Amino acid sequence: MSGGERMSYLPLFIDTSGKKCLVVGGGKVASRKLIPILDSNMHVLLISPEIINDIFENFKDNKNFTYQKRKFVESDIDDQFLIVAATNCKDTNSLIAKIAKDKNILTNMAENSSIGDTLIPSVVNRDPIKIAISSGAASPILTRLVKTKLETVIPYSFSKLAEVMMEYRSKVKNTFSKISDRRNFWEIFLDGPISEMVLSGHIVKAKKALDKSLKEKKILEKTGEVYLVGAGPGDPELLSFKALRLMQKADVVIYDRLVSEPIMNLIRHEAEKIYVGKQRSDHAMPQENINQLLARLALEGKKVLRLKGGDPFIFGRGGEEIESLINDDIPFQIVPGITAASGCASYAGIPLTHRDYSQACIFVTGHLRDGTVNLNWKMLAHEKQTLVFYMGMHGSKIICEELIKHGLKSTTPAALIVKGTTVNQEVIIGDLENMPKIIMENKIIPPTLLIIGDVVKLHNKLKWFDPFSIKNKKNIHL
Repeated sequence: MSGGERMSYLPLFIDTSGKKCLVVGGGKVASRKLIPILDSNMHVLLISPEIINDIFENFKDNKNFTYQKRKFVESDIDDQFLIVAATNCKDTNSLIAKIAKDKNILTNMAENSSIGDTLIPSVVNRDPIKIAISSGAASPILTRLVKTKLETVIPYSFSKLAEVMMEYRSKVKNTFSKISDRRNFWEIFLDGPISEMVLSGHIVKAKKALDKSLKEKKILEKTGEVYLVGAGPGDPELLSFKALRLMQKADVVIYDRLVSEPIMNLIRHEAEKIYVGKQRSDHAMPQENINQLLARLALEGKKVLRLKGGDPFIFGRGGEEIESLINDDIPFQIVPGITAASGCASYAGIPLTHRDYSQACIFVTGHLRDGTVNLNWKMLAHEKQTLVFYMGMHGSKIICEELIKHGLKSTTPAALIVKGTTVNQEVIIGDLENMPKIIMENKIIPPTLLIIGDVVKLHNKLKWFDPFSIKNKKNIHL
């Protein structure tokens, strides 16, 4: 091969169970190579005068792994299916490559792939689904980046999905003689609620649905379902993998005011978007109508994404919406999100609990269903605990007055976090006495979160998120 000619590789999946592999070398490179090789159920003999502790500790109990503490000799190559040369000696590596080539044995050269003929790829393993990634030895870093991206979009439960399909493959073939019918069956299966049952761990329920369809010799019907997904406090990078996958799958998206624009941009473009945002004294759609809308769209056979800011079960009325779906026997999934208390406090550098300042944390709504702020003030007004008020800005005067009245010091620190975790985040620091006045003077626009307790003292020391460096702005510290 000429110096400028690029090597060509054919990606293959080969049954390696029980086949022999020789690894020469005992360093970090050999340790990395051993992981995918032993995962493929090969019998590995490692030869090296010395091995690093990682190899011994990680593989000593693997029945397919054998180590011999000695130097390589030519006869070691005999009867091997694959050889990995991972030494730091160029002469030894070259000798291994020459002997292996003469004997037509596959060889992987860790330090110089051009003198070998086999690459060991990076693998996304969802057994029995496996995705092999290689850059043709151009860049291991690039390969690792591609693998990381694939890991984020392919759920681990895909392995269960593949196992179920493998189990039912012959049953489907025996039930439907036409290839087109079988293809249609599996396409609807993968796109519908039965596959989601598998992905969310309801294997028995999914198999019962498949058995019923095959017994009746009916191709699966397209049925709707609802995904109740928490979008977190605003930063799109705080979304869960599952949330992102379902956002890309939905036919219709019903979303709130608190779902940030960057998160909305991640929804698949073809999806219909329906705004049902709520803010104080201004509901785009009453809750009862939202419940009815979710049910109607799902009964029409659509995949409906109910996207809520924060977590749907923490002051998100998710429970009310799910009750309605259960009454109509509509399939649904719930995907938790990072609630505003956790996300905003973290981005503000305010730990919700701390051994020196707070041994408890209470989440409180600052706006009750009847519009009042009539809370259990005696229970709330205690030192050594953190209070987090959702929707507490407009009731801040009553909140602060009642906490002082029931025993908290007027100097108890308080923080108002505005548009937390986003590029528009602001952190306003005060105390129970002056916080209401600060809020009035700064003309703050929600969403906000009010945190009260001694943990707020840590803000100046622990703050790390600085969205204003780009905009030449500063946090408000009073």
